[in-house]
Amino acid sequence: MTEYLTHLGDNALILGHRNSEWCGHGPVLEQDIAITNISLDLIGQARNFYQYAVQLRNDGSTEDSIAYLRDARDFRNCLITELPRGDWAHTILRQFLFSNYQYELYNRLSAHEDEQLAAICAKALKEVTYHLRWSSEWVIRLGDGTEESKQRLEAALGELWPYTGELFIAATWEPIDPSSFRDPWSARTEEIFREATIAMPSETFPQTGGKTGMHTEHLGYILAEMQFLQRAYPDATW
Repeated sequence: MTEYLTHLGDNALILGHRNSEWCGHGPVLEQDIAITNISLDLIGQARNFYQYAVQLRNDGSTEDSIAYLRDARDFRNCLITELPRGDWAHTILRQFLFSNYQYELYNRLSAHEDEQLAAICAKALKEVTYHLRWSSEWVIRLGDGTEESKQRLEAALGELWPYTGELFIAATWEPIDPSSFRDPWSARTEEIFREATIAMPSETFPQTGGKTGMHTEHLGYILAEMQFLQRAYPDATW
């Protein structure tokens, strides 16, 4: 269970960090605040998963040591979360694809026999429901907007789609087979794409490795930035 909790936390932490790169750089003030709040939601989710993981480990580790003192090979986040933020269309589409996945996953985990995991996911589901609605509206707005916005969205889709397959390939430590909810994920994706007037891509060879610690070079750059202070001044207090 601890490896699965770490995986869930890693997904939320890395995507939250990526989204935080928009703080102060959003296209308009309202959306700058929105994407920053989504970042905070995701990092809050990561904290809850990490806190439960260290409670089960009972080995002296903390949520901070999990976040700041592990190397890239020890992270278990899916590759799609660590890809560069790209332009606004890239960020929006990734958020939609991943929030759609989290929505289906947390719905199922909310009924898990482990009461604490279920409670964490039930709380997170309320946030993810908003993330999904917000990103869905933006996908439609970009796809059915100007010629340039549609081109940017389609370019983002070409880059991101090969990384969606990994979401539904189960690792040995996952208590729920994610392939069991690929159909509703695909149905909602297709519905939003139809409204956005963009075509649903065909299946491609999935880019995988994140769940087993085999990451892109991008994760190393994220960790170098995110972990620098803790590694430079270990055990510092404020």
